[in-house]
Amino acid sequence: MSGAHYFFKGFSLITKPGIRLFVIIPLIINIVLFSALTYLGWLQFATIDAIVKSWLPDYLVWLHWLIWPLFFLTVVLVVFFTFTWVTNFISAPFNGLLAEAVEQHLTGKILPPTPWHKVMTDLPTTLWGEIAKLFYNLLWLIPLTLLNFIPVINLFSPFFWFIFSAWMMTLQYADYPLGNHSLKPKAQRRLLRSKLFKSLEFGGITLLATMVPGLNFLVVPVAVAGATCMWIEEFHPSS
Repeated sequence: MSGAHYFFKGFSLITKPGIRLFVIIPLIINIVLFSALTYLGWLQFATIDAIVKSWLPDYLVWLHWLIWPLFFLTVVLVVFFTFTWVTNFISAPFNGLLAEAVEQHLTGKILPPTPWHKVMTDLPTTLWGEIAKLFYNLLWLIPLTLLNFIPVINLFSPFFWFIFSAWMMTLQYADYPLGNHSLKPKAQRRLLRSKLFKSLEFGGITLLATMVPGLNFLVVPVAVAGATCMWIEEFHPSS
């Protein structure tokens, strides 16, 4: 079964009874947060427009309509990537529970429920795990950025960036089902590399889905559910 198939299977899994709750709560939080940020950005529209105009001398004011779209696109990209990380950060406490519920649904095994007080006591560790993923990401960004300045090799830079981003997506969402089974980050990476192409397929389709407006709100729970299914069918010792 392809890695992409597991991602799409996540859409049906998140609608199942006993799973929906762990999808709805973070989804509502993220929609409210995104709506608030969008509204605040809209309120600042006139201010930003005035700032852009102030950068230009009078004889170049006509360039305003050329610079503004570029400036706006840059802001949108920054907000997009920031929002993606914030979404993962906010959803993190729920994602382990979501992976647990999906695994129970797929295997039929009654797992001991994780009490909410344990979720709260584990919250600092969970959030630190998200920060650690960010640092791992930044660590690899340095050599990838340097590739842009190497002649000939820089022609393949977009390909390297896509592969890296797909790998990071896989690590991000497979962490929850694998972490529920006490696999540390290094062991997770080793396991996922054992079926690298399948892992990159999953991460690649997840990455593309994050770029679709509206759909990006559902990517986190869908990817967690899909990664859990992939763990059970491809990587679990009993598979």
